[in-house]
Formats: sequence, C-alpha cells, structure tokens
Amino acid sequence: MTADHFYPRDFLGYGRTPPHARWPGGAKIAVQFVLNYEEGGENCILHGDAASEALLSDVVGAQPWPGKRHMNVESMYEYGARAGFWRLWRLFTDRRCPLTVYGVATALQRGREQIAAMKEAGWEIACHGLKWIEYKDFTREAEWAHIVQSVRIHTEATGERPLGWYTGRCSEHTLELVMEYGGFLYVSDSYADDLPYWVKGSQGYQLIVPYSLDTNDMRFASAPGFNSGDQFFTYLKDTFDVLYAEGDERPRMMSVGLHCRIAGRPGRFAALARFLDYVLSHERVWVPRRIDLARHWHKEHPPQEQG
Repeated sequence: MTADHFYPRDFLGYGRTPPHARWPGGAKIAVQFVLNYEEGGENCILHGDAASEALLSDVVGAQPWPGKRHMNVESMYEYGARAGFWRLWRLFTDRRCPLTVYGVATALQRGREQIAAMKEAGWEIACHGLKWIEYKDFTREAEWAHIVQSVRIHTEATGERPLGWYTGRCSEHTLELVMEYGGFLYVSDSYADDLPYWVKGSQGYQLIVPYSLDTNDMRFASAPGFNSGDQFFTYLKDTFDVLYAEGDERPRMMSVGLHCRIAGRPGRFAALARFLDYVLSHERVWVPRRIDLARHWHKEHPPQEQG
C-alpha cells in the first residue's frame, strides 16, 4: 500500500480532543431513546418475501423458512404492535420524555393508530427503510428503488417526509445512496463514535448521528446477550455513569435502542422503566429526539469546524 493510497475508513475521528458538545442547558450527557417500529415490515411470505423472519424474536435459534409462514414469529411481531408499543408509549408519555421512532415504511402502512399516538406524543418518526430485511446483497439500483419508495410511503403514512434515516441491515452502498437522495438532516447507520460527526460525499456534507447495538434491547434476542432485566439495567446504568462522569469535561451522547416486541414485554419493560427513572433523577441531562440532536449539531458544530 502506497502512502497516497485512498483508504475509505476513518480510525482517527475526533482524536484526543473531541469537541465540547455544548448541549442545551449545560447538560453533561444527551440520552436519546429510539423505538424501532418494524412490526408488519419484517420478512414474511405474505409481504412477497422468500422466507419467514428469523431475526430478533423470542424463538431461540430461529431460521428462515423458505416459502413458509412462521406463525410463532409472526405472532411475536404482532405482540409488539398490539401490546408492547402501547406499554412503551404510556411509559414515555407519562414521564414526558420524547423519543425517535425508526419506522419501517411498510410497517407504518399497517400502523395507523400507532402513528396517531406517535404524533400525539410529539415523537420524531425517522425512516427505517422500506422493509425490515437484509440489504447486503441488493444491487445499487434495487436499493435505490427501495429508498425512493420508502420515503414516498413514509410521507403518505405520517404526513411528513422523514428527516432522519436508519436502514440497520444496510449495505456498503447505503450511506452513499441516502446522501444522493438528499434532504436528510442526519443518517444513523454508524456505531463509530459517542458524538455526531460529519462525512463528505459527492453531494456535500452529511451529518452522522451514531447509533448503538450494545445499549440495545436486541441483546435479549441475540448471543451473547442479556438474560434478565437486571443485566439490561446494569449495563445501561454503567454506560450512563461513565458518560455522565466524562461529561464534566467532554459531554457525550448515549443511544438506547428499543423494540416494541422486546422491551415491550413486561419483564424487560420493568428494567427500562427503572433506567428511565434513574436518568431523570440526575441534573444536567438532556433527553432529546435524534432530530433535536441533529439540529443542535448543525447549529453549534457545522462541518467546516470539523476541519
């Protein structure tokens, strides 16, 4: 490899001196909750997919069933929409904590009542792609077509075009394609930092608001993962405590990922409620939506400051 060889990955980031986030109110940490709304957008032969869903359910060791419905997995996804969503909705609205929804477009099509509740609560609804499927083997053209369709369906279902994007099961082309589509204040298909950061592409600069898969209830349905609510609570608390302490000098952000069918189950919900109350018991904590984080970063840390 020559000295001038282009390597597309960034291992330096902010380096030794990350910027002071300057969160509103002098907050030491921004804690951001995401609720993934995927129910009705997952792999299912009823949706024209080749096989049943196998990811993030309570069926241990689930595998795709080509050409067949998996009734147990389907009913678990239905639980997320029918029961889990409303339990989580009550928790966050009762405590007046806003959050961001990662809404799969085809799931939103089947969730009109849930959308009404999200909008009533003032939640942001970001786009989580057209379907909750794997995109790694898609051609650029096919993935582009899904992006275009997802924004159209999202806008029709919610009444607003999305300003945030997260595919999740993305491809190597996803970020470039989303930037090419344009109009997104942030993209979250990254786990690379504890702060938002800018990337530059052919269309200019794009803000990345990183997400997290460790402070995420998906670990209840993946290995190695959480076996109890206590493990979930302890991991979230430890993460918060470290970032809160660092916030004396360098405020950070913490993302907490939730799923209706996972954290919406009572035994896991109890741990989440304890953690939310723990966060709210601290001073100098900001609990924003991701769009609020993005707007703050656009204003306080525009791309030319990243140098």
